[in-house]
Parts: sequence; C-alpha cells; structure tokens
Amino acid sequence: MPDLTPKRGALPSPRSALANATPHRPVVGAPPQFIVIPNQISMWGNDAHGDCVTAEEAFAKACHQPEIFISDQEVIGWATRHGVLEGANLYQVLNWMQTDGFRQDGLIYDDGGPFTVDWTQSAILNSAIAQGPVKIGIAADQIQGVWHGRTGWFATGFRPDANEDHCVTLCGYGTIAWLAQQLKVSVPSGVDGTKPGYAMFTWNTIGIIDVPSMKAITHEAWLRNPTTVIKQGIGWRPWESLGGVLTSGPGVCSWSSGRLDVFVRGTDNALWHKWFSNGWSGWESLGGILTSDPVAVSWGPNRIDVFVRGTDNALWHKWFSNGWSGWESLGGVLTSGAGVSSWASGRLDVFVRGTDNALWHKWFSNGWSGWESLGGILTSDPDAVSWGPNRIDVFARGTDNALWHRWWG
Repeated sequence: MPDLTPKRGALPSPRSALANATPHRPVVGAPPQFIVIPNQISMWGNDAHGDCVTAEEAFAKACHQPEIFISDQEVIGWATRHGVLEGANLYQVLNWMQTDGFRQDGLIYDDGGPFTVDWTQSAILNSAIAQGPVKIGIAADQIQGVWHGRTGWFATGFRPDANEDHCVTLCGYGTIAWLAQQLKVSVPSGVDGTKPGYAMFTWNTIGIIDVPSMKAITHEAWLRNPTTVIKQGIGWRPWESLGGVLTSGPGVCSWSSGRLDVFVRGTDNALWHKWFSNGWSGWESLGGILTSDPVAVSWGPNRIDVFVRGTDNALWHKWFSNGWSGWESLGGVLTSGAGVSSWASGRLDVFVRGTDNALWHKWFSNGWSGWESLGGILTSDPDAVSWGPNRIDVFARGTDNALWHRWWG
C-alpha cells in the first residue's frame, strides 16, 4: 500500500453540549437500504490540514440534490477564518455553520439545526441517514489502516478505541453486499456480504464498515435538519452574458420596484434596450443614429429618460412614460455623451462637453431651459450625481489629467 498519511483533527464535543442537544426521533418508513454517492468529492484540505470537521461539512453539501460542490479553497478558507484549520470539535462547527456557512458564487450554504443521533440503535441511525448524512466523531487509527486512497475500502473486525480524533460521514446503510454493489466493488473473501453495514466518507473516499466496527470506534453522531439551508449571499455573482452586439458602454437605470433597464449603442448606431423584471427581456431597438454612449435616469414615477449624442453632434433625448416617445433634439454642439442627474422633485439636469471643451448645462423643470456654459477645459465626458437635498455635483477630467469637480447647492 502506498504511504498515505492524511490528517485528522477532531476533538470531542463537550459532554454538556451532547447532553443538552435535542435527540433525533426516528421517522416511520425509512427505506430498508439507502445510499447517497455524490458525483464529485474531495480531500477539502484534509490531506494537508487537520480540518476533517469542516471537510465533512463540504461532503454533506455534496449530498444535496441537486449536488453542491464546495471548492477546496472555500473549505480551507472557512476553517482558517474560524481558527479550526488544525482541529475542532463537531458541535462547535455545527453551531457556526447554522449562521455562517460556506459562501460561494453569491450564495451561502448553512446547516439546519443539529440533533444528536443514537448510533447504537440501528433503527434510529438508519432513520437519520435516510434524512441526511450523519456526522460522526470516531477514533481513526483502524480506519487509516484499511483506507487505501480509493473508494471501496472495507472495515471489519475493529476493536473498541476510545481516542476520538477524526470526523467522518455515514451516508448509506444496507447489507455489505448491496453497499459494495452501489460502490462498484467486490466483497472481499472472508467478509460476510449478508451482514448489515454503513457507507462511510473520509479522505476523498467512501468505504464500507460493518456495524460492530462502527460501534467500536464511534463516540458521537449528529444529524443536521435540514442538512443544507441555501441563502442569497452578499457578494459578487459570476459574469453572465446578455448578448447583443455593442459599440458602447451601457446606460443603466432602475425606475420602478423590481424593474431594471439597460441601454447601449448597437453596431447599427441605434439605441438598443433590454430590461429585467422576473427575468431578462429580449433586445429592443429604439432607433436613432448615435455617436456616444447612452445615459439613462429615472427621476419621476414610472418615468425614464435616455440621452445620447447624435450624428449632428446635438443632444438627443427619448423618454418612457406609458410608452416610448419619439426622439427629441435638445440642440447644442457636443463632443461628449451626457452626464445626467435628478436632484429635486420634477428637476432633471444634463451636462455635456461642448466643442469649446467647456462644461455645458441644460435642465428640465416644466420645460427645458437653454444651454448654459459652466466653463472649464474638459477632456472627458462629465458625470453628475445628486447626493443631498438641493445638491448636485459634476466631475470631469481636465486638460491637466486631474479630476475636476463643480457643485451646485
């Protein structure tokens, strides 16, 4: 057998925690045989670190339907953040996992509440395994003696061992022959395949242990109910493609509860629009001949306004309120797209860079104002924001490549 020396790292849970925990009550009708074999499992760091208690949590998530594979990086990182990379008791990790589980792809994978399981009573243990993988604390010397780094090892004839130092999972039960069939291995000569046994995960493998051997090395057992609680996390989600053929950056606006609108310039220089409300719409062309990125703002109930520079270098405007308006020219000679802000009820301000590289301003309040020059020597599109009562701030890059700022209020 190759020299394989995986790590352990379990510490006995406090006796008080075991005494005070709610015991699992068996459910009538557990199947006569049961197993969960995830498609993908891992060491989850337990080859190099004593994080077996945390690695077992990742295996339990892999038993979820549909399967959840937690990355090695997240498991090791979680154990590191909680100070249990090189050892933990089972109850401590079970408690943390209820409110601070694994975080991956913008989701949080927590545990349900922990229940103790009487592993000496087959009916109770089988009932628990049928509800979810059972986390157990064991003495690992004899397991390490039969584990050979591949799924399908057998553990029989173990003697009692009181040294709890490892955490594993029971994920199935049945006759030894049936379990072997599920794992696609043969029952070794000398092992009675008609006897009952358990499927046990440890160190990136699943093996089979007979009932007396399991009882000889087990010192605590826990069921999470439910095994996995999935929550929306706070964090970045993966990139998703929304299609389209763009020649600009997007203008984005949220204008009513649960509605998000995105605007871009297409390869035909028309304004294209897509929105999200219980799912993404298809692309919609709003026409026009654009030469700048669009900007969008929502500044009234169910009102959205979009501004672009046209091929005539004028500022063009289109809005939605119970339907799209036509294009409206707001004049001006622009060398940039627009910066737009709404800073008071019924007031909309638009800023652009003119052909003289000054900042020009136009606003709407019961009708459009004329253009007003705010001076300056700009080399970028301006951007504008309103962040306080009757306050508007405008930012642009100057000819000295510094960021310049001007505000009203």
